Amino acid sequence: MPVRTTLLQIRTSGQGHIENLTKPVADAVAQSGLRDGIVTVFVKHTTASVLIIEDEPGVRADTTQVWNRLIPADPDWQHNVRNHGEDNAHSHQRGQLQGPSVTVPFCQGQLTLGSWQQIVLLDFDTRGRTRDLVVQIIGE
Repeated sequence: MPVRTTLLQIRTSGQGHIENLTKPVADAVAQSGLRDGIVTVFVKHTTASVLIIEDEPGVRADTTQVWNRLIPADPDWQHNVRNHGEDNAHSHQRGQLQGPSVTVPFCQGQLTLGSWQQIVLLDFDTRGRTRDLVVQIIGE
């Protein structure tokens, strides 16, 4: 079964920045020449995650609020204490919980996302970074 891989780089501003990846992922699938299969989107960082949301301002704001309540920033996290000057321990914990990837089926060269589903990158870190992502497409 053929495999196609596309690499993406996304510049983020940190602090809960959400970047919609749906179009570049759909474009990668369309350009792969494959008609049916699955695509995995994987972020190569421990302080960011890839997820599926309804990408609208209210959900974005609620998502930030949920993460701030679940895993708040705290200077006493051991990662911050042991690595003097670090302030992103909560970012690592959030990334662990959410996870680095999603997999979406595609049919006839089109993502099979629901009406409101969008693939997004969520950057938990405390500052902006360039995020490297792997879009791996497997199909026929």
